[in-house]
This record gives sequence, C-alpha cells and structure tokens, in this order.
Amino acid sequence: MAAFWHQRGRRQENGGLGSVIDGLGSVFDVLLANARLVLGVSGAAVLAIATLAVKRLIDRATSPRDEGDPKAEQKSLEESWQDLALIKTTPKPPKKQKREDLSEPLLSPAQPLVPGEAPDPRGCPAPLGAPQVKSSPLRCLTLQEKLLSHSSQLDVPEIQVSLVPQLARSICTQLQNFLRSKCPELPFGRLFLSGALLDGLEVLAADHVHLMLPVVLDTGLWSLISGEDTIVRNPQYWMIKRIDLGYFPRGCSPWDKFIVGRYLSSNVLSETLHKLLVASINWPAIGGLLGCVIHPVVASRELKLEVKHDQVELGITLFPVVEMEDKVLLAVPPEGLVENLWLESFHRAEVSRVKELDADDSGARQLCLRLLNGVCRSQPSLHKLGGSPVTHVILHLSDTASDWAEESLADRFQQVLEELVAYLEKGVLPSYFNPKINLFSGLLEEEVDEMGFVLYRAISEPELLLK
Repeated sequence: MAAFWHQRGRRQENGGLGSVIDGLGSVFDVLLANARLVLGVSGAAVLAIATLAVKRLIDRATSPRDEGDPKAEQKSLEESWQDLALIKTTPKPPKKQKREDLSEPLLSPAQPLVPGEAPDPRGCPAPLGAPQVKSSPLRCLTLQEKLLSHSSQLDVPEIQVSLVPQLARSICTQLQNFLRSKCPELPFGRLFLSGALLDGLEVLAADHVHLMLPVVLDTGLWSLISGEDTIVRNPQYWMIKRIDLGYFPRGCSPWDKFIVGRYLSSNVLSETLHKLLVASINWPAIGGLLGCVIHPVVASRELKLEVKHDQVELGITLFPVVEMEDKVLLAVPPEGLVENLWLESFHRAEVSRVKELDADDSGARQLCLRLLNGVCRSQPSLHKLGGSPVTHVILHLSDTASDWAEESLADRFQQVLEELVAYLEKGVLPSYFNPKINLFSGLLEEEVDEMGFVLYRAISEPELLLK
C-alpha cells in the first residue's frame, strides 16, 4: 500500500510539472518556428542552441532517476554544468551598427596580461608602433615675457603706416594752397604734420594726425604773459598781448582783427578757421582728387576733419600754433568764459628728451611708453592718462632709475604704475619741464579716484592691464 501511494505521489508530481513543461514546449516550438523571420539565420541558431540546453535541463530535472546508481546524481550535475557552459559560450549575434556609430573610433584589442602582472588601471596600452604623445608641462610666463608678447600685438599694419602720412600730406598741401589764396593778408607759416606717427615714437594706431598751422607774429608788436599772472592762475596757459599801440596803432599787424581786449584771441581765430573749413573749402572735390571722402566736423569746438579711404579711416585735427620765446602755444583755450588763452605744448620737448635718453643708454623708454599708452587706450577709465602724463612720469623716473635696458622692462613698467598711483593719491603730477604746472589739474575728482583704483589693483597684478 505504501509503495502505491509513493508511486502515485511521484506520478502526481510528474503530472503537474509535465503540464507546465508541455506548455513551455509549445512556446519554444512557436519561437523556433518564427525565429528565422524575426531574428535572421544567426539569431535563430543562437535561440535554438539556448532552447535545447534549457529543455535538457528540464528533462533531467523531471525524469526519474535510478536510486540504486550512485553516479547518476553526479552525472546529472556534470551534464547540467556542461549545458550552462554551452549557453554562456554561445556567441552573440553581431549588433547592427547605427549611422552615428560609424564615426566613433574603434577600440584597440586588449593585450593579454602577463602572469603575475596586475592590470593597468589607466586602460588599454597603446598599440605597438603608435606615436607616443608627450604632454609638456604648462609654462608660466613672466611679466617680462608677457610685456614683450603684448608689444608685438600693438603693431600697426604697414599699409596704414605708409598710407596715412601720404594722405595727410596731400590734404595738408591742398589746405595750404587754399589759405594762401583765400587769406593772402594773413602770414600763415608752412603747415606741417605732428603726432606719434610722424615724430618717430612707437605708434599705436595710424588713425589720427595733428596738422599744425603756424601763426607768424611780429615780436616787436606782441609779448607773452604767463597764465600764472592772470585771473586763471594756471601756468600752463599763456596770453599774447598787443603792445606799443601808441606807436603802432591797430591795423599795423595783420592779426589785429583777432584781438579781444588787447589780447590775441585763440577763440576768435579758431572760429574763423572753422567757418573756412566748413563753408569755404570744396572738400568733395579735394576728396575725389585724392581718392577719399573728407568731411569737416561741424559740431566740434576743435578744427577736425574726418577722412575715409578704402584702406584706412583717419582723423585730422588742425591746431593754430604760435612759437615765441622758446614756447610752443596752441589755440586750445580751456572751457569757460576766458577766450584769450593759449595752451603751452611740451610735445616736441617730450619726444626729443625721450629719444635722447634712450640713445644715451640704449634704453627701452619708448617701448615702455608704447605699452603704457596701449594700456591707457584699451582702458576707458585711463584714457586721459595716455600721452603727455605717462611721458612725464617716465621722464621723472629716468632721473632716479638708471637701468632702462630691455631686460629691466618689467621692473620699470611696474615702477611707473607705482609712481602713477602715488601722483594720483596727491592729485598732482608736476610737469617735467615746468614743476609749477600740474598735469592733473584738468581731471575731475571722480576721474582721479577711478584711475587710482584701477592702477592700484594693477600694482599687485600688472597682467590685468594687458588683457
């Protein structure tokens, strides 16, 4: 009876599991039937091998074992591991490549490891024969190297350097001929060009030229009075006084028509020339002759021309200039009610002194000046420091610092910044040629503060000014 129930229980177990197996078998048959259509030939082969292995595992799990055979269980386990190995080692069908995968680089095959050698955590080694790229360490440039590199970036195209003076001289000749024909009674001297491009200093941009118009005065009829002795109390300005009116009444000098209160008025002379430039000269005809377009700037207080050429745009500023008693005076009166003042210019003396010092010791003052003017040109808050103020700081520093060789450029550059900050803190920059003149007198307090702040930061990090 016991043998019966044991045999019946085995049949029930086999019967319940058999129904499941039958169901799985039908599913496998359907998959195998449609595998070729869905997966292709290689995919169907892989699925068939995997299905066969699984069915073998299930058959051995449900088939009756001979209990008297001690090796049956061991044999069953060995066959099961073989079937699992068969499944694991079955090659996978190749993955269909996408269009975007074709542009990706292929990975080099992995190299076999030498016994006892640990795998390289950095990844696969480069294939033999491939060029080895050595990464060079980053090199920090010194301030000296950065300054020399920045100086090379300030170079002006050669075509502009040659074209601008030629164009400006042609306009100068046309203007000279017009003044001689229109105002023959006024003894204007010969017009000449001025500015960094013409004076031989390191030029930053070939976009502006000064046109100097000499006003020739009879020294027996005119004398100079320092602005320090007038109500403006500014030694940088001068007044030109008409003298000996009792012996030489008005009309004896051709310039008497520009007198205001016995003084030659820079304002009246500039206004007269402005009217001539705007209304009397046929600039379209002159521009057509020279291959450019010339427009006088009507709204400006200064005498300005705008010149547009195919290869360059140029600004020309006309300055009436008086040379008396070793002074060079420009018709640039300060803004305000005083209209008889003439501004003393030190530009010619500045250029001559800087060149002379550099020639004596083969110095780099001109290079330092060029770099500083480039900084002032690129920094809006420092625009008013460029030109004359920076030149005078370098000249002052040349009296105390003797080493101006190019190898010391970085030290001198930083020292000029320190000197500028010190002058801005005092609000006074004395002229190198006349210590009574404060070159910062025309700056507003807010402008001085902003300049000082920018330069104070640059003392510890001068590279900030080179960006």
